[in-house]
Amino acid sequence: MLIAAMIERLGIIVTIAFVMTRISFFRHLIEQRTHVKKTQTLFLILLFGFFGIVGTYTGLIVNPFQEEYTKWQWHLQQNEAIANSRVIGVVVAGLLGGPWIGLGAGLVAGVHRYFLGGFTAFACGVSTVLAGLLAGWVGKREKKNRLVSPQKAFLVGLIAEGMQMLLILLLAKPFDDASLLVSDIGWPMIMANGVGAGIFLLIIKSVFYEEERMGAAQSQKALRLADSTVKYMRKGLNRDSALATCGILMRDVNALAVSITNTSHILAHVGLASDHHQQGRPIQTEATKRVIGTGEIMKVGREEIQCDREGCPLGAAIMAPLMKGDEIVGTLKFYFHTEKEISPIQMELTKGIATLLSHQLELAEIDTHKELAKESEVKALQAQINPHFLFNTINVIVSLTRINPDKARTLLISLSQFIRQNLTGSTKSTSSLKEECQHVKSYLAIEEARFFDRLEVLFDIEEVALHINVPSITLQPLVENAIKHGMKHVEEGFVLRIGIKRFGETVKVCVEDNGAGMNESSVEKLLMSPVESRSGTGIGLYNVNKRLEMMMGKEAGLSITSSPGNGTRVEFTVRSGENESRDH
Repeated sequence: MLIAAMIERLGIIVTIAFVMTRISFFRHLIEQRTHVKKTQTLFLILLFGFFGIVGTYTGLIVNPFQEEYTKWQWHLQQNEAIANSRVIGVVVAGLLGGPWIGLGAGLVAGVHRYFLGGFTAFACGVSTVLAGLLAGWVGKREKKNRLVSPQKAFLVGLIAEGMQMLLILLLAKPFDDASLLVSDIGWPMIMANGVGAGIFLLIIKSVFYEEERMGAAQSQKALRLADSTVKYMRKGLNRDSALATCGILMRDVNALAVSITNTSHILAHVGLASDHHQQGRPIQTEATKRVIGTGEIMKVGREEIQCDREGCPLGAAIMAPLMKGDEIVGTLKFYFHTEKEISPIQMELTKGIATLLSHQLELAEIDTHKELAKESEVKALQAQINPHFLFNTINVIVSLTRINPDKARTLLISLSQFIRQNLTGSTKSTSSLKEECQHVKSYLAIEEARFFDRLEVLFDIEEVALHINVPSITLQPLVENAIKHGMKHVEEGFVLRIGIKRFGETVKVCVEDNGAGMNESSVEKLLMSPVESRSGTGIGLYNVNKRLEMMMGKEAGLSITSSPGNGTRVEFTVRSGENESRDH
């Protein structure tokens, strides 16, 4: 039966489709589809044209007046025709490559069919060219999709072969022979070529999607591993981070051993052969040195591993560079029994993991610079003492040396303590609230001497709360700001209240005055940007708030309540526990 014979020949189509999908060059061209170069277009035309010619030769020779079918004829008699799968190659060419490739493949296969002879030669040749144009038109309309669906390929194959049957009826002579031929082979060829085109696209689609699925799985694994190792690699490349990272990779990667090196020594080795591939040993393998020198991933065998231990199970390895920016800082290595175990997917996985680890090392470097910059900024803020305040204090002390030497001596001691605390604060990031209070009292001793008839200070401090740590030189700028701005228009009766109280797991610090106060817009501006001042320490509320948030979190930021004529209240809250000083 003809239909059974035609379907049997679809095995050839399946074989060719599978072989073509194994060729990386062909897969690359299919990926590009309508964006191929002229030389690549010519290659595809010849490739699919040849596919069409193979479909012609593998067909069955048909004589309308006999019920016998013969195979592999190089030339047809006048009364003979071919039941073949030529249209499949031409249709697939058009669907994948567009009109030009479809037309080209149709011309190659069609001209060949014409010169093969037989009373349907002209009709078959013309229909092959038209089939290429039809498939190319469909392929162009589907160019937004990566591949034409197998269902559409099946329909195009049906239509193309049906069009060939129609042209045989219209163009082949004598008509009686043509009619008899079409009634004999029409439906078997239409169905077989439709199914063949659908199968061809299905094979291509399944191969591509399977590769994508496997690639996606490897990408997910790489991202999962990166997420697991980030907390270690963000600390930089050292023995501890390398050992922890190798342990994580060893659990999820199908390898005998995992190793990480810097540019001179093995930082960690987890898995087989750890008894002689030991942590801390200098790098002796030329392959590792080559990876460090070139920055290229390598697959190496037993000889290139250069292990001097007889019976070492490590017979092959993938070596990938670890980068920090443009600098190579080490290598990542996965070990296997033999090179045959190293697949392209494992190569890509290793490359992906090495890239992600390299990004983590870059982030570690950024974190280090960020912390250094933050520390420098804090220390610069802490060390500032405004010269106006210093000059005014010295003038007060000078004037008191004549009328009240004891008071002058007391103020000089207070000034000394104040300056010492500023300098001490510039060398450490935190101080206890007890130290902050001592600093404030030294400062207030000076200010009370200057404004003895205008300033009254009240303390409401719980001793149990003074062991909490805060950023150094945090309280004094709040007190100074209250005196500097709150007393501006107050001639007498200015009261400053300083409260430090503990509430469960938190400690609240409050500086309140009954001074001039501020409107709402002025309060908002204080914490949004620095406000320049001609007097004071130079550490304004903005800077205090910024240091509190940087070092203790957003929730520790300043809260300001003020209104014109009703004074100002500035407070912040910090959590106890880990911020509690241990010197009590």
